[in-house]
Amino acid sequence: MAVYLLQLLVWTLLMAVLILWPAGTWAYAGGWALIALFAVGGLAMVLWLARHSPSLLRERMASPLQRAQKPWDRVWLGLFVVAFCAWTAFMPWDAARGGFAAVPPWLQVLGGFAIVANGLGTWWTFRENAFAAPVVKIQAGQTAIDTGPYRIVRHPMYASTLLLFIGMPLLLGSWLGLALSAVFILALAWRTVHEERTLRAELQGYDAYAARVRYRFIPLVW
Repeated sequence: MAVYLLQLLVWTLLMAVLILWPAGTWAYAGGWALIALFAVGGLAMVLWLARHSPSLLRERMASPLQRAQKPWDRVWLGLFVVAFCAWTAFMPWDAARGGFAAVPPWLQVLGGFAIVANGLGTWWTFRENAFAAPVVKIQAGQTAIDTGPYRIVRHPMYASTLLLFIGMPLLLGSWLGLALSAVFILALAWRTVHEERTLRAELQGYDAYAARVRYRFIPLVW
C-alpha cells in the first residue's frame, strides 16, 4: 500500500510541476484546483481499490509498458503519456499569456465538475469490471462485462475520459488546450477500434455483447 501511495505522490508532484512552472506563478487558482482534484481523486481511488479490488489496484498502478501488452499498444501508450504531459504543461503557459482571464470563471467551474464526473465514471467502471487494466491485453479469467455502465456503452471508462479531456483545459483556462483535446479524443477512438479487434478475437462472448450494446462512447452517436 505504501508503494502505491508513493506512486500517487510522485504523480501529483509531477502534475504540480507541469502546471505551475509553465504558468510562472503560484497565484493560479485553476491550476491548484486541478492539482487538488488529481490528488484527492487519486487517493480516494487507491483507498477504494485497496479495499474492494486489490488485483485491479495492482494492474492500475503497474507500468504502462508490460510484457503481455499488445505491441502496438506499447507504442500508442508511450506516445500518449508523453503527449498528455506536454499538453498539461502547454495549457498553463497558454492561460498565462491571456492573464488567466480568457476562460470565464463559470466555465472553469464547469470544467472542474467535468473532471469530478470523470472520476465518478471511472469508479463506476472499476466497480463493475475487475479486469479494467490500463493496457490492452487479455487476462486470465477475464469475461465480457455487461452490467452497470457496460449496459450503456462498450467502453465506459473511455467515455468518462472524454470529460477529462474537456474539463482540464476549461479549468486551466486554455482555449487552445480545448482545441487540442480533439487530438486526444481521436487518438482514444483509434485505440478503441484496435482494442476491440483484440477483444473480438480473444475474449469469449465479446461479439455477442457488442451486438447487444451498439455504441462505444456515446449512445446514439458512436
